[in-house]
Amino acid sequence: MTLLAASAVLLAACASHPAAEHHTEPHPTTSAPDSSSTSSTSSTTTTTTPPVSVTISAVGDTMLGNTPYLPPDPATYLDPVKSELVGGAQIVFGNLEGTLTTATASKCGSGGPSSECFAFKDPPDYGQYYRDAGFTILNDANNHSYDFGPAGQAQTVESIHAAGMAQTGLPGEITLVHANGVPEAFLAFAPYTYDANLLDLPAAQALIRQARTEAKIVVVYMHVGAEGSDADHVTGQEEYFLGEDRGNPEAFAHMAIDAGASLVIASGPHVDRGMQFYKGHLIVYSMGDFACYGDFSTAGDLGMSFIVHVTLSSTGAFQRAQMYPIQFVDAGQPVPGGGAVPFVAQLSQEDFGDTAAKISPDGVISAP
Repeated sequence: MTLLAASAVLLAACASHPAAEHHTEPHPTTSAPDSSSTSSTSSTTTTTTPPVSVTISAVGDTMLGNTPYLPPDPATYLDPVKSELVGGAQIVFGNLEGTLTTATASKCGSGGPSSECFAFKDPPDYGQYYRDAGFTILNDANNHSYDFGPAGQAQTVESIHAAGMAQTGLPGEITLVHANGVPEAFLAFAPYTYDANLLDLPAAQALIRQARTEAKIVVVYMHVGAEGSDADHVTGQEEYFLGEDRGNPEAFAHMAIDAGASLVIASGPHVDRGMQFYKGHLIVYSMGDFACYGDFSTAGDLGMSFIVHVTLSSTGAFQRAQMYPIQFVDAGQPVPGGGAVPFVAQLSQEDFGDTAAKISPDGVISAP
């Protein structure tokens, strides 16, 4: 995704640690131990286990600068929002809008990045900064995951795993994580063949259905829709950016839930979008950008975003959710505050009417 400063094209990018298991077609399966355990209460006569639920924290497009333009202290860059990011969540998800690689051959060719081509990368060891900030799973399904070709993509996946996080978003990939003793499947889609392709609806539907056979909680991320300050609204139609088909967000989200998704989250437009309930399940149509040191414009509605926490039952039913507004300062550093809550509440009502999520002034999200 690109946000062209001088020309009208928009530069894009700007997401308790669970165990992870990657099931892919054609990628192999890996696993790690569960990070949390189910509690129980006992008396002299009986032992009862309270109903199990899982809280997922999620953010949108995230990149800690772009080599060689990096934060002076990347280890503390996300500290202002760490408490809101992690909170009581067992799983913390973010969209990694770029690569963690030392590769030098980029999609921009020998001329390198320019006002018409953006290729994003951070050093591979930056994965640890994401892990230290609380992230447990990062997504690679976006238009910058292949900025440095297959070598950059492969090293990015290796770097995420080396930092102790799960990863998702490759073609055919189902990532299983475990929290509170409950398996959750994460899948991510973008309109590109080097990712799980959201434009191939039959394949996406089949993958989501397969995930539902492996876990009762299925979280689907979609990198979808037009970009920029005029892309706040979900149109209900196929959306394009610079002539590129970016999918129909509403149709894809509804298909995902029909196929078995418990929750659908999204980013890509670089702005916040509304929220909707469909068949009892929450859809967050864009979480905007989250961290973007010097990479993206933060003017107007591009300068506000949010963190969302969603609690699901062990069967995938919606229980509760809340959004925490953030705004950008100092070359795109996220800090608490800003007007995202009323902004998203208004967009939700305008775009979805009777199916719009109800969002209170303090950010509590509930079904209509």
